[in-house]
Amino acid sequence: MAASAPLRSLEEEVTCSICLDYLRDPVTIDCGHVFCRSCTADIRPVSGGRPACPLCKKPFKKENIRPVWQLASLVENIERLKVDGGRQPGEAAQEQADARLCERHREKLHYFCEDDGKLLCVMCRESREHRPHSAVLVEKAAQPHREKILNHLSTLRRDRDKIQGFQAKGEADILAALKKLQDQRQCIVAEFEQGHQFLREREQHLLGQLAKLEQELTEGREKFKTRGVGELARLAQVISELEGKVQQPAAELMQDTRDFLNRYPRKKFWIGKPIARVVKKKTGEFSDKLQSLQRGLREFQGKLLRDLEYKTVSVTLDPQSASGYLQLSEDWKCVTYSGLCQGAYLYPQQFDCEPGVLGSKGFTWGKVYWEVEVEREGWSEDEDEGDEAEEGEEEEEEEEAGYRDGYDDWETDEDEESLGDEEEEAEEEEEEEEVLESCLVGVARDSVKRKGDLSLRPEDGVWALRLSSAGIWANTSPEAELFPALRPRRVGIALDYEGGTVTFTNAESQELIYTFTATFTRRLLPFLWLKWPGTRLLLRP
Repeated sequence: MAASAPLRSLEEEVTCSICLDYLRDPVTIDCGHVFCRSCTADIRPVSGGRPACPLCKKPFKKENIRPVWQLASLVENIERLKVDGGRQPGEAAQEQADARLCERHREKLHYFCEDDGKLLCVMCRESREHRPHSAVLVEKAAQPHREKILNHLSTLRRDRDKIQGFQAKGEADILAALKKLQDQRQCIVAEFEQGHQFLREREQHLLGQLAKLEQELTEGREKFKTRGVGELARLAQVISELEGKVQQPAAELMQDTRDFLNRYPRKKFWIGKPIARVVKKKTGEFSDKLQSLQRGLREFQGKLLRDLEYKTVSVTLDPQSASGYLQLSEDWKCVTYSGLCQGAYLYPQQFDCEPGVLGSKGFTWGKVYWEVEVEREGWSEDEDEGDEAEEGEEEEEEEEAGYRDGYDDWETDEDEESLGDEEEEAEEEEEEEEVLESCLVGVARDSVKRKGDLSLRPEDGVWALRLSSAGIWANTSPEAELFPALRPRRVGIALDYEGGTVTFTNAESQELIYTFTATFTRRLLPFLWLKWPGTRLLLRP
């Protein structure tokens, strides 16, 4: 406490009368009073003359202002004393050790030379080297940099907050997406389990019906066998009697001829149907159910393959590859056949003899799907439905005619005469003509041969279906005839490049038609071949 009074006296001596704070960079003016250098800069001239001292009001010249280095050191020492008085032992020594000192004068660095960009002590500032330079206090020089750092720090903090916000939102989105995927996983498992259960129930239902039919057929077989054995036994007895009768002497034979024909009539013997009419009808109905099952499963498989695994792509035709016999629409999505070549062959990639055309976009990976619609004049759904109805009526009449049971005559009708050789040859020729008027839809390698007569087989780099009024074939070698439930008017083409498959479906009913299996190493292109007047092929979508 004894040292506090002298310290306060010293503080009063080193206090600036203008800012009432410790003298910072103390200077003296003409009258001898001492102020901070920055405070003297704020003194304004009086009535247009020279500035006056705030204490004695004597004017002074700013060029006569001189620094007082001793007071600067005294202020520094007083501040150190005040700080050291409130510190624990050893802290002052540590701070002094941490303070940066001038390497030349071993004084504390108070100033910053703006010209040289160096820290200066009091003595360095008054040296010949730095006296003409602009030197300011370190705190003042550091203030703009500190403000820049603070501004940049504020920007970085905002960026950090934004990033943290983005991360939080992104994490929430990821968790939501994961939750959605988990829900979808559970939904998939549940849907497939329900589907499996449904299929198992339908399987048991059909197998149960089949078992009942087998039982009825087995029981009918036993009855048929028993009845037949009885009839054979009776017939054997009659035959034995007749054989004995025929061996009799003529006189004995002629004694009993009156009721001979009445006793052994030919038409009285039983010839029954092996399968009962009701069982035969149920068997036919079960065959229809089996066909419906097969068709439904093929349609189900085709729809799942297209919707779940394949990406639907929009394809167009390459006009430079189109044969001169083909005409393309302006959007390169439709092709028609012309019996005459429309122009000269201008491109090396153009088909010359065969009426073929390739797609403009090829595929070397992935699973892609597109459709080809077949527009044929007079090819309506009503005709097919009428044909199917007529066929069903004919089959029903045939079945009803064959369900009769009871006694039949022994006589058999004569077989109908077969067609002559000329009629068979004419039918074959007509069928060949119908096959020639057809179209091919599928895919082909980009290196497929395009000049001269082509076989257009898988070994030549073409995987396609042939469609005509007579039927549908896969372009295998030899061609495999196909029998879909409905004639497709829009063919779906699903290419799995890595899996090595080209699958064709009825795009309307989703029924699977045919699947090619191969190993693809080159780029594959959509392929169309059309030699069918009155027909157009359109790419969808």
